[in-house]
Amino acid sequence: MRILKLTQETKRDLLGSLLKRSPNNYGEYESAVADIIAAVRERGDEALFDYTKRFDHCDMDAERIRVTKEEIEEACSEVGDEFLKVMERSAENIRAFHAKQLRTSWFDPKPDGTILGMRLTPIATSGVYVPGGKAAYPSSVLMNVLPARVAGVGRIVMATPPGPDGRVNAGTLAAAHIAGVDEIYKAGGAQAIAAMAFGTESVPRVDKITGPGNIFVALAKKACFGYVSIDSIAGPSEILVLADETANPRYVAADLLSQAEHDELASAILVTTSEELGERVAREVEGFLAMLSRRDIIRKSLENYGYILIAQNLEEAVEAANEIASEHLEILTKDPFSVMTRIRNAGAIFLGEYSSEPLGDYYAGPNHILPTNGTARFFSPLNVEDFMKKTSIVSYSRNALEEAHADIEFFAEREGLTAHANSVRVRFED
Repeated sequence: MRILKLTQETKRDLLGSLLKRSPNNYGEYESAVADIIAAVRERGDEALFDYTKRFDHCDMDAERIRVTKEEIEEACSEVGDEFLKVMERSAENIRAFHAKQLRTSWFDPKPDGTILGMRLTPIATSGVYVPGGKAAYPSSVLMNVLPARVAGVGRIVMATPPGPDGRVNAGTLAAAHIAGVDEIYKAGGAQAIAAMAFGTESVPRVDKITGPGNIFVALAKKACFGYVSIDSIAGPSEILVLADETANPRYVAADLLSQAEHDELASAILVTTSEELGERVAREVEGFLAMLSRRDIIRKSLENYGYILIAQNLEEAVEAANEIASEHLEILTKDPFSVMTRIRNAGAIFLGEYSSEPLGDYYAGPNHILPTNGTARFFSPLNVEDFMKKTSIVSYSRNALEEAHADIEFFAEREGLTAHANSVRVRFED
C-alpha cells in the first residue's frame, strides 16, 4: 500500500480517484441498458426469457421462472443445518435492530378544530434483486428483506439469476426462506430490474427495488427510478480506518483487506496519526496477501485504491474522514467514542478493536446496505422507513379556517394563483 502524507493535494487527488468509481460514470453502458428495459417493457416475458437465454445461458419459460417450494426445501437441505442456524441467529439480530426504527402515525388536534398529522403506511410490494453465481451473498438477502418485513410490506418479491441448469444459488434461497420472501423469480441483470419495475406476464410489478448488482443492474435501477422507487445506485465497497498509535497493526491490516477482497474497484484507506503504525500495517498487509484466497483481486484493489495517509494530528485525520465520507468507518484510537462524536459523514461506524467491519456485514444487526462514493454526506443506510410511505393529514374547522383565510388568499394572489385564493374565499361568501 502506498504511504502518503495527508495534505490538501493528496486529499484532493484521492477524492477525485474515488469518484471515478461512481456508477454515474458508466455512461458507455447506458444505451445498452435502455434497450433492455424498453424490450422488457414492450414484450414482457418474451424479452425476459430471450435475455435469460442470452446472458445466463438458461432456457426459461413461464412454467419454470418461479422458484417452487420443493426447490427451496432442497436448497435448505443443501446448505446444511449449521449454516441455517447461523443465518437464523443473524436474522434475529437484524430483525431486532430494525424493529427499533418503527415509527407510528401521529395526529395533533388543537382547540380551534385544527387537526394535523402524519400517517405512516408500508408500501404494498417490495422487490429485491440478488446477484447470482460467485457474487451471491445470502447476507444481503437478509439485509434487504428483513427491514421490509418489519415495516409491514405485504408482498416481497425476489429476482435472482439462474445458472445454465435453471437452478438458483442454494444459499440465496435458504436466506430468502429465513427472511420471509413471498415469491422468487429466476431472472437476472437489467432485464430483471425492468421486469420488477414494469411487470411482465410472470413477474409482478413492485413499488420499490432494493439490492446490489453489477454495472448493468445499477444503471437499470437508475433508469427505472421514478417508475419505481429504489434504495440507491451503489458503487464499489469501501473502508476507512481512522487510527492512532494505540491501534494493533495486524487488526488494521486485516480489516482493510476485508473490503479490498470484494472487487478490484474496492477502496481501503488508513488515516493515521502514527507513521510507524502506517509502516507496520503495510508490512502486515503483505504478510496476509500470501495466505488469502482472493489475493489477486486484493492486490489490484490496493494498487488502484489502497492508501495509507499520515495525518499531523487527530483533528486533521477526522477532517479527512468527514470529507471522504466512507461507506464503512472503523475508529481504532485510544478513545474511539470521543472521536465518533466528531464524525459527520459515514455509512456505518465501528468503534474499538473488537468491532471489525465484518461484524456489520453479517451479524450485529444494523444494515450493511450503505451509502458509497461519498454519498454518506446525504444518504443513510437502508432502513425500515425506506419501506414506509408518509402521508400528511390536514383537517380544519370553519373557525380555524376563518382565522387564516385572509393570509392564505393574500399569499395565493401574490403568486398569481387566483383560483387558489378563490377556493378559500368562496367558503366565506355572504
